[in-house]
Amino acid sequence: MLEPDEFAGVRRDPDPVSRARRATALLSVYQQRSTELARLRRVAVEEAHRNGMAYVKIADEIGLTKGRITQIRSSAPGPERALFGVGPVTVVVPYRRGHERLLLAAEDVAAGDHATRMLDRFGFTTTTFQLEPTAQTLPAGDLFVICGPKSAPAAAHLVEQDPLLTVDTDGQRWHITERATGVASYSPMDDGRPEPADVAYVSRRTDGQRVVTHVAGLHAIGSLGAVQHLAEHAAEIYQATGETSFSLVVASTHDGLEITSTTSDDGPQPWPAP
Repeated sequence: MLEPDEFAGVRRDPDPVSRARRATALLSVYQQRSTELARLRRVAVEEAHRNGMAYVKIADEIGLTKGRITQIRSSAPGPERALFGVGPVTVVVPYRRGHERLLLAAEDVAAGDHATRMLDRFGFTTTTFQLEPTAQTLPAGDLFVICGPKSAPAAAHLVEQDPLLTVDTDGQRWHITERATGVASYSPMDDGRPEPADVAYVSRRTDGQRVVTHVAGLHAIGSLGAVQHLAEHAAEIYQATGETSFSLVVASTHDGLEITSTTSDDGPQPWPAP
C-alpha cells in the first residue's frame, strides 16, 4: 500500500537517482489507481442506470456530458478487472530444477505470457518474477502465481490456506481434493492410457489489501489451460463471485502447447466468511 507521505518523500529525496527510481515506482502505482478509478466510475454509472436513472440525468448529476458517459461505458475497464486487484500485478512463474541448472518450462512461460496479455487487456501494469524452488515467500502486492505446491514451498503455503480444496499426492499421482467430501480429481495424463488433458487448481484470495490469483496444473500444461479459462470467462466468474475469495477446478484439453478446450463443471466456489 502507498504510504500517506510517499509523494512528499519523493519530492524531498536529495539523491537524484533514488528520486527518479522512487518517482518511477510511484507513477506506476498512480496509473494503476487511475485505471481502477475509471473502472469504479463505470460500475457506478451502470448501477445508477439499473436503479432507474437515465444516462442524461447521471451525466448532469456528476458534471459530464452524455457523450462522455457513453465513452466511459465503452472505454473504461470492465467490472471483472477487480478479480485481479488494483495493480500493478506481478506474474510469478517457477524455476524448475534441471540436471545442472534451473530452467523455465515452456508451458510455464506460455502460461505467464497468456496471463500477462490478459492482464494487459484489463489495463494492468505487469512484471514477471521467477520463483526459486526453495522460495518460502512471495513478492508483495497483487500477484498472479503460476506454480504448483511441488515446485516451491511458497506455492504449497498458498494451497494450505485454502479452506475448500487441496493439492496433494498419494506418492505416485498428484490430485486436487475437496476437503469436505474427499472427492479427488486426477489428471488424465496419468491414466493407464494417457490422454492430452489435465486439471488445474485455481484460487483467488484477498485480505482487503491485495489480491493473489493462484493457478497450479497437476502438469504444467494444465496451468496454461487454467489461465486461458480465466481469460475467456473472467466476466462470468466475477458475476458469480464478486470480489470474494474462491476456489475453482479447471479441466482442459490440449494439442502440444495449444489449449483446445476448457471447462469447470462446478464453477467457482466462494470461500466461507472468516
